[in-house]
Amino acid sequence: MSTSADTSQALTPQCVQSTLRAVNVASVRQLSPFRYPGGKTWLVPEIRKWMTRLNVPSLFVEPFAGGAIASLTVAAERLADHVVFCEVDHRVAAVWHTILEDGDWLCQRILGFEMTGVGVRTLLEHDPSSRRELAFQTVVRNRVQHGGIMAPGASLMREGENGRGIRSRWYPRTLVRRIRAIGAIKDRLRFVEGDGFELIKECLDDPRATFFIDPPYTAGGKRAGRRLYVHSEIDHELLFAFMARAQGRFLMSYDGADEVLQMARRHAFHVSTVPMKNTHNEIKFELLISDQPLT
Repeated sequence: MSTSADTSQALTPQCVQSTLRAVNVASVRQLSPFRYPGGKTWLVPEIRKWMTRLNVPSLFVEPFAGGAIASLTVAAERLADHVVFCEVDHRVAAVWHTILEDGDWLCQRILGFEMTGVGVRTLLEHDPSSRRELAFQTVVRNRVQHGGIMAPGASLMREGENGRGIRSRWYPRTLVRRIRAIGAIKDRLRFVEGDGFELIKECLDDPRATFFIDPPYTAGGKRAGRRLYVHSEIDHELLFAFMARAQGRFLMSYDGADEVLQMARRHAFHVSTVPMKNTHNEIKFELLISDQPLT
């Protein structure tokens, strides 16, 4: 990972293109039950290296968790003593609540579901009677809609992989293994449903807290977050101001945008670029921003 403590010059893909390769996500242990748009499985090796340098902090905080791959990895590999992660989307939150409180029920519901077009449409059109039924509906929705997108307007897969349609991403036994693996580490996990900013404020003055910040990409006029997530609008200026006040360490992941670089420059944060492959196998570069140099 190429680093720069001086953000007065714009970072470009050329500065790392010759020395870095995008991570093959197939080489990363899959812990999350979600196919999450904008998920950070590809960034896990960098998060692991960053956390290892911190010598096991007391608390890992992920305020915009989504699929929560960072939190799950940190908990599973004991890279922090405790992990707290937060999500505002009530459907995604229902999944995390149910996994941590009623995981066996969810596993049996997944194993017993017959994945057919009629069954899926009936399920998704149904108003869930409980939080755990909403959790199951959300898991199915995440698996059968294009790209795992659950925002309004997302459609069901038609062709899918190898022409298998809506069944192409439905792996019930794999999902159950992941849910049970999360259950095995739940004593190190705390989930909070709500506004990520409130969790940040709660932990801001704690020098033992280490933050991983992966907000929806709406800074600099980016539209991806609005298309991919139900809740996408956040105050990026306020987020940077909070991180400037944080007593603990932090790492932020952002799409490359001049506005983001300008905010990092104003707060004298350290910025690095890291490559990733998008769904079209194109190499894209994201920004990593921290209070300390990234090596």
